[in-house]
Amino acid sequence: MIRTATENDAEALLGIYAYYVEHTAITFEYEVPSVEEFRGRIRRTLSRYPYLVSECGGEIVGYAYAGPFKERRAYDWAVETTIYIAKDAHRQGLGRELYTALEQALALQNITNLNACIGYPVEEDAYLTKNSADFHAHLGYRLVGQFHKCGYKFGRWYDMVWMEKCIAPHPDHPQPVRLFGTIREALAKQYNIS
Repeated sequence: MIRTATENDAEALLGIYAYYVEHTAITFEYEVPSVEEFRGRIRRTLSRYPYLVSECGGEIVGYAYAGPFKERRAYDWAVETTIYIAKDAHRQGLGRELYTALEQALALQNITNLNACIGYPVEEDAYLTKNSADFHAHLGYRLVGQFHKCGYKFGRWYDMVWMEKCIAPHPDHPQPVRLFGTIREALAKQYNIS
């Protein structure tokens, strides 16, 4: 089941995220945030964008959300996407399901461009592989830029790549971007995402 996250999910989501902070270079964050900080992140995201969770047997096994690509108004139609799957729940199709639901929500908001910022190894190691970039490419994202040795974690330098997917045409006069709260009912009706 895929549904909209709530602030009450913060502890479960942080449980998934903490593994990536402490054991991988998938996120360049060094310290695991507090539950209160994570609640605030969920609240801030939902004020404008979707923040979705995947549940299996009543347990949260992954989450995905969108955030601003840049703060300037001209960038309103572009977002940055993020996804995390529980470390023991990979390769079950959950990532595809979550990103599909996220794209459906963003399309209803009149978003056109999805951008993913991805840690990328100079050489694959125990902390970072190319799996995330491969996952995004499999879902139709294309590489649009690479920054060399711009992230440092676990005593190693890592590259970062930007990947992009366009999900709608770019008209001369685009419709205004709608807040996530205004499309939730349509999302539930059209795609059965609560």
